[in-house]
Amino acid sequence: MIPFGEEETIGTALRRAADVFGELPLVEAPPNPNRDYHTLGYELTYQDGALAVEELARQYVAAGYGPGHRVGLFLDNRPEHFVHKLALNAIGACCVPVNQEYRASELAYLIDHAKLDLMVLLSIRRTAVESTLMMTCEKPVLVDIGQFQPSLRSPRRRRGTDAVRSSTPASILYTSGTTGRPKGCVLSHRYELAAGAWYANRGHLAEVRGRSERLYNALPLYHVNASVLSFFCMLLTGGCQVQSDRFRPSRWWQEVRESRATIIHYLGVIVPLLLNQPESDLDRMHAVRFGFGAGVEPQLHAQFEERFGFPLLEIWGMTEIVRVLADNVSPRCVGSRAFGKAVPGLQVKVMDDAGHEVGVGVPGEMVVRHSVAQPRKDFFTEYLDDPVATESAWRNGWFYTGDVVVKDETGMLHFVDRRKNIIRRSGENIAAAEVEALLLTHPLIEHAAVLAVKDELREEEVLACVVLKAGVRAQVLDNARRTEIASDVHDFCRERLAYYKAPGWILFKEEIPKTGTQKIQKHNILSSRDDPQHEPGIVDLRDRKKRAPMNTAGRDTAGANNLQLKA
Repeated sequence: MIPFGEEETIGTALRRAADVFGELPLVEAPPNPNRDYHTLGYELTYQDGALAVEELARQYVAAGYGPGHRVGLFLDNRPEHFVHKLALNAIGACCVPVNQEYRASELAYLIDHAKLDLMVLLSIRRTAVESTLMMTCEKPVLVDIGQFQPSLRSPRRRRGTDAVRSSTPASILYTSGTTGRPKGCVLSHRYELAAGAWYANRGHLAEVRGRSERLYNALPLYHVNASVLSFFCMLLTGGCQVQSDRFRPSRWWQEVRESRATIIHYLGVIVPLLLNQPESDLDRMHAVRFGFGAGVEPQLHAQFEERFGFPLLEIWGMTEIVRVLADNVSPRCVGSRAFGKAVPGLQVKVMDDAGHEVGVGVPGEMVVRHSVAQPRKDFFTEYLDDPVATESAWRNGWFYTGDVVVKDETGMLHFVDRRKNIIRRSGENIAAAEVEALLLTHPLIEHAAVLAVKDELREEEVLACVVLKAGVRAQVLDNARRTEIASDVHDFCRERLAYYKAPGWILFKEEIPKTGTQKIQKHNILSSRDDPQHEPGIVDLRDRKKRAPMNTAGRDTAGANNLQLKA
């Protein structure tokens, strides 16, 4: 691994990596004839990458961009995302990746909250973004990636003039919070390089070998996993990130084999989908040494490893601190929700509600820090423009994660549940409060509560319990009318939220249980949190939650299908 000092920046790290690793590949995209870009594949070496970044940086500077400017990258999972990010960071500008699943209101929020100066996008996104800008206060310059240089225009305002430092913001990543609106996590150059170095030094079963690893990652580039953790690990070690456009069970093994991947990144939802593929003599014909990820169901862990022949190393991390904990030392705790032990540089305590450390086997909230002397070292800088939220996450020198865990007698940490009101569906964090706020704007809904229920495929699913307004409440006694209203509510959410946030279940009730102080008692809404399908008044909408193309107005184009009603 190339060493880097406390004041290293992403730009200087890239130049040194190019000098050391030269013609080795840095980024690849596997070939895919069904894709509308790089159908034959794509490869960028360290040396060519540094030259491409240098030329892009020159173009940005010539147009007036530099320190302090914030640039949205709406490029999906295209490998060009990395080149633009590196160029922006080299000149001191901040990269703001955009979730391609966002609908108009979500995109408008990001544009205004991040105060974007520029958005680099795919031509197919332009019409939808132009329509969205009619809703925003900020009016960033829009540039199609295919016509980047001729269409690049000067920023509408000047930003800072400071030199690029390790503390300079490199990215703003949006992560769901309990208040309903995503928070912008500001990540510095130091954070991103430290994340890659941390991963590279985990060792044991997660040994990253210099100049030889090929890391296959099909996760989205608006997430910290692919855009920071794995990418900077590869950059610092002479490895190659093989970036797929998205996860597809039918193409997964073909791409893994053909790319000669030695490491794969996964989410829990990927594991059962791969296990559901027909068994084949090719199941072990690959070069994968280990998988790195989170959320595999305990009962599937050993089954997957036995069939495909490599360990799935469970980890814990979050956008605020992506120096992960990992269960990477033999013997591992396969068949449990273990994710590692505290290590120097990432100290851990398990605390009760009163802020007291609990003993072995007692569930409590996990709190973390770097060290006593430097508790916030290599953590996120702040939640953008939200000092109250930033400081409330830190208490007495510890960062409160919101995750409930148990520590066993060996010090191994086991995940129990999420304390925050977050639904985890297929790797996406969904704030229940955001969905609740939208439901309350529906003309037929008087009250709403959103909660997570277990899902056999996607870890958790969104359930919305709704109370209709008095004039229509009696109508849901009729099954057909109940289905019709549920369909309308689902479409209402799909038009305004990313598809994965829409309710997969809608439960109609006469009232939502509350305490004497009118706080909703979500734990009393269902008779069983494990299986909602037998609840009276429930409508199953999960088959409707499929990713759909976005039309020029930024709306889903999928129609209604496959409603299942449980009386």
